[in-house]
Amino acid sequence: MEEPTATATSSTHYFSIFTNYPLISAITAFTIAQFIKLFTSWYRERRWDLKQLIGSGGMPSSHSSTVTALAVAIGLQEGFGGSHFAISLVLASVVMYDATGVRLHAGRQAEVLNQIVYELPAEHPLAESKPLRELLGHTPSQVVAGGMLGSVTAVTGYLFTRIATS
Repeated sequence: MEEPTATATSSTHYFSIFTNYPLISAITAFTIAQFIKLFTSWYRERRWDLKQLIGSGGMPSSHSSTVTALAVAIGLQEGFGGSHFAISLVLASVVMYDATGVRLHAGRQAEVLNQIVYELPAEHPLAESKPLRELLGHTPSQVVAGGMLGSVTAVTGYLFTRIATS
């Protein structure tokens, strides 16, 4: 019987990324969150804004859904007592804290600065400057919704993989 060559083994190794359950859960949760943003934006403004598919901010938090799905998937796959889960939980906590803290307040500062620039006289050198992005962070409810979406996505994926392998 022939042994696989190094090239065949390494190419199989590269394709294992497509069966990486935590990675697939995280990407799926991100994608679902971005599509939900498209619809929540339409509901709020009654117009389609395709920038919502790639933008940050809004309901639900795609950052929160991504890191939560990653952490829950790692916990379900490798156990909640392991170091991989601990690392992913800390990462998720930092990302979610940042979304409601630093990024939210940076967005609020951008609103104030845009208003100041808007009220400048036309001859002022900054009067024609491009407005700053205001939708940067998330409210706590947007972060919680993203976390719930990520958890549901990871658990659903886990159940599907359990059913498929049994």
